Amino acid sequence: MTTPLLDPRAEKTQRKASLFPYVIALRPHQWTKNLVVFAAPLFAFSIRLETVLESVFAFALFCCVSSSFYLINDIADVKDDRAHPIKCKRPIASGAVKIPVAVGMAVTLLTSALVFAFLHSIALGFTMISYAALQTAYNLRLKRMVILDIIAIAMGFVLRAYAGASATEIRLSIWFVLCTAMLALFLGIEKRKAELRLLQRKGGKTRSVLRKYSMSLLTRMESTVVTGTVLTYALWSAGPKLSGASTPWMVITLPFVLYGVFRYQLLSEIIGDDPECDKTERPDEVLLTDLPILLTVLSWVATVFAILLLKHYEILQ
Repeated sequence: MTTPLLDPRAEKTQRKASLFPYVIALRPHQWTKNLVVFAAPLFAFSIRLETVLESVFAFALFCCVSSSFYLINDIADVKDDRAHPIKCKRPIASGAVKIPVAVGMAVTLLTSALVFAFLHSIALGFTMISYAALQTAYNLRLKRMVILDIIAIAMGFVLRAYAGASATEIRLSIWFVLCTAMLALFLGIEKRKAELRLLQRKGGKTRSVLRKYSMSLLTRMESTVVTGTVLTYALWSAGPKLSGASTPWMVITLPFVLYGVFRYQLLSEIIGDDPECDKTERPDEVLLTDLPILLTVLSWVATVFAILLLKHYEILQ
């Protein structure tokens, strides 16, 4: 008795379906966080083919390293994730990706990224090593330590920015570094607020560090870092006299930053029974799904490029 041949299109679809959980386990939707590596050349107004290619290289390396730690984190938290109303659907928690396979994927991605980083430059290599050490400390201990868990998340974004600077050999403004840290702290606090709200509404088992936070504490922390974010960005955009941007015309981009921060705070206040109401638990998805924030980011980028172009032709100083 002969075995019937599969339709080539059906076979291709079946292969894609079998690979889908492994791709999802890498969390490609969270690679938007790694776009911070492009901030160094953008904020330095150094938009050349060479710097763009080097930034893309750093971005790819960070995607590999971050995905390796997403896998490690999901392996370490598999029991807690299975009790979470949303995280239980992740490939490792659901059993779609076996733990030994996930370990192999994580080791391969991490090792390859570090080797290629050192081959490019010592500075980039040590930046990637620092990020890997931070993620290791976060997974082993820091994510269970109140306040330090949010600071560790923020430091991850700062190291992403330094990776872009290391790859392109661009010197970063101190105001840019501080603004990156403050904005990352803001996103981390908003994430904890959404997680705490979800825990209070739905109950169930979740990360232990949330029991040490309260909504009032997070709100006070939020007020501090929002002030810091706006202030450091304003100082950077004021121009070279304050060791900031190469032109004081960047100050006209400040309204975009203000609106983006305020819009994000508005989203964090939307409460309902639908888990999708707590969008700020997944900050990477907000950028892709919230149209006002997406348009704000695109408008900011367009304005920066317009200023860059006008400065290049010496229309602006």
